[in-house]
Amino acid sequence: MIVNGLQDHIHCLFTLNAQKSVSEIIKHVKGSSSHYINQNNICLDKFSWQKGYATFSVGEKEIDRVYRYIRRQKMKAHNMKEEVIDLTARE
Repeated sequence: MIVNGLQDHIHCLFTLNAQKSVSEIIKHVKGSSSHYINQNNICLDKFSWQKGYATFSVGEKEIDRVYRYIRRQKMKAHNMKEEVIDLTARE
């Protein structure tokens, strides 16, 4: 649905096929994006993702709010704790 980020992390909002696990999706996203970045010399050094990731599930009623949060992400630079507080706060 949307992907946006800062220099050190990204946020993705997507619907998940019941036949796939979150770890399968993350593995595919990390693998294909790092391959693309390295093949196209987008970074000066070899690009690789960190080993971990965080996931959150949201209900249908929250999709619009999360979408807006991700869309305006570049306006904000938070640490993880601040992001979770900001994302879970009611608008």
